[in-house]
Amino acid sequence: MLKVLIVTHRWLGVALCTLFLLWFPSGIGMMYWGMPAISARDRLERAPALDPSRIVLSPQEAAALAWSEPAPNQVRLTAFDGRPAYRFGSDARDGSGGEVVFADTGEVHGIAGPEMRARAVAAWTGQPASAAKVELMTGPDQWTVGNRLRAIQPLWKYSWPNGEDVYIDESGDVLLHTTTASRLAAYASAVPHWLYFTPLRDHQPFWIRFAAYSAMIGTAGALFGVLIGAWMYSPGRRYRFTGGVTSRVPFRGQKRWHTILGLIFGVATVTWTFSGALAFLPFPQPQRAPSPAQTSLSLTQTQRGRQNPNQSLAAALRGQPRLEDFAALHPRAVAARYPDAREMQLTSFDGEPLYAIRNAEGTTRLVALDGRQIDEINRARIIDIVRRIAPSPDNVDIRELDQYDRYYLDRTRQQPLPVILALMHDEAHTRYYIDPKTASIVGTFSDRNFWRRWLYNGLHSFNFPWLYNYRPLWDIVVITFMLGGTALCVTSLVLAWRAVGRKLARSVGRVKYDTRVGTPYPVP
Repeated sequence: MLKVLIVTHRWLGVALCTLFLLWFPSGIGMMYWGMPAISARDRLERAPALDPSRIVLSPQEAAALAWSEPAPNQVRLTAFDGRPAYRFGSDARDGSGGEVVFADTGEVHGIAGPEMRARAVAAWTGQPASAAKVELMTGPDQWTVGNRLRAIQPLWKYSWPNGEDVYIDESGDVLLHTTTASRLAAYASAVPHWLYFTPLRDHQPFWIRFAAYSAMIGTAGALFGVLIGAWMYSPGRRYRFTGGVTSRVPFRGQKRWHTILGLIFGVATVTWTFSGALAFLPFPQPQRAPSPAQTSLSLTQTQRGRQNPNQSLAAALRGQPRLEDFAALHPRAVAARYPDAREMQLTSFDGEPLYAIRNAEGTTRLVALDGRQIDEINRARIIDIVRRIAPSPDNVDIRELDQYDRYYLDRTRQQPLPVILALMHDEAHTRYYIDPKTASIVGTFSDRNFWRRWLYNGLHSFNFPWLYNYRPLWDIVVITFMLGGTALCVTSLVLAWRAVGRKLARSVGRVKYDTRVGTPYPVP
């Protein structure tokens, strides 16, 4: 049995040692970097302030001009091509996309011409578009192959001599911005860690199978190595070498280092490869906090009234206002009061229409239609709504959290605190985390995600509260294990090279090996 394990472990190591050597060092990079992307915060930082003098149309008037039904699920007022514009149904992840109606003239925006695209990329980078090389993208490249942009065609790529690249779609939205630094950071993190190499990633079904099967086979190989090391380890130093030297492991050189490192870091290697494989298996996807688009008012609802107990908590918190209800306060007046406003979104709480004002830092302020700024939603009202939609008032536990718990985590410390935790005693034991400042659900979790939370997120990222809450303790622990795993992979690579070399040498019949001492001698 030991011989079978050794042979299996050896040749699995030969096959996968290079992949393991990619995964461990890039895991350190993943702690701090990822693939280049544009966030909603990036858009706010680069957007000009809303000019109240140019906001002519009300939301109702703009909705009547939109191509879609005049009752979209999301309405936000922001700047587009330097002009205030309403967006209907824009992408909640970063605020792009959707139908655009200019708030100054009522013009419905369609396809952006070359001049508009040039103005957009110049405003984004601060460089003239004339200095950029323009390339029409009809297929994915290294930076679009792994995200939603692979399905958006065509794109135009503007490249400047300083290494900045901007991708823009035919509507004139900047969808991706990369720099030399962000691309290098991705090559040190997400690209090797996720195997985001374009020829492989472009064939998604094959990429998923390759990554999943490699990780699962690697888990077996690493587990065999741990078993071999534990089996052969001798606390009493029963192994003896020439000169009477005793040892706990029966090897010298690279094999000795490989065994020692495996005994120290082998279990972590097994858990990391195993949890990495789970990312590709059909476990239930983690529930994400509803986006502002999902939690904003539903304009298809035209009647107010008591909430249906079966509707979602997000919808219950928003209520059922009508678009016409916002006529009491024109966005022009709100923009005049908040000169730093970059974006204005229509939202509500319990049926009361509200404007959500966001500045360049991403700070959100709520404004009622009577002009009041609401610094925080009444917590008692939030709790009352939660109890109202619960199966029964006794089937929900509600408490306030002023620090992250084991399911509501953020190592960057950007997720809002304090929050209201509502634990529903339903079949899934759903947990809702509600930000009292905006009455928005900022996190959810249920028993359906239990295994993914602990076997994937827990094992793969070590995102345990007792580590996250005491950074840089988390960084030190994870980097230590990553460096140990990297050293283990280096010894694996050396041993794999030697094993393949011996095999090749034997196949040509020029060298034989004395298996007792592991040193070659020439064939007579």
